[in-house]
Amino acid sequence: MHPPKRERFDLAARTNTDPKGVVRDVDVYTVEPWGLYMARPTPGRAQFHYLESWLLPALDLRVTVFHFNPGHERDQDFYLDVGVYTAGPQVWHGEDHYLDLVLRTGRQVVLTDVDELLVAVREGLLGPAEGDRAIRTAVATVEALTRHGYHLDRWLSTLGITLTWRAA
Repeated sequence: MHPPKRERFDLAARTNTDPKGVVRDVDVYTVEPWGLYMARPTPGRAQFHYLESWLLPALDLRVTVFHFNPGHERDQDFYLDVGVYTAGPQVWHGEDHYLDLVLRTGRQVVLTDVDELLVAVREGLLGPAEGDRAIRTAVATVEALTRHGYHLDRWLSTLGITLTWRAA
């Protein structure tokens, strides 16, 4: 089992350092009172060529739209990573806590990687309190999305959050 994936989002340098330490150029960073938007190409990835993400620290979520390459499309509109996202004046940090939610707008949300979270806690890669926080975040997110008809924008608008996306 791998330790929690950590990322660095350097606003001044316009870079994103992925969990493997690879530094990637970022096309756009936008800071809002409730989150950070990032858009960047994904060179070397067979499945997708571009990604857009919003880090939402107060919700312990990262919301991503993948721009898939032909033949690699997936039946998903949004991919939500559960974790801890920390804002800084020039650098933000993300720590993924294993659980993911796949949202199909208007249809369903699917929780994945529960097995990874349980193994990580059992092996001491993530503490019990962090594991509990991840589960509570995932359950609250599923409940909120269900209550809003599996529409991310409807739910987030009740919190004063409006996510914007660019065409890639």
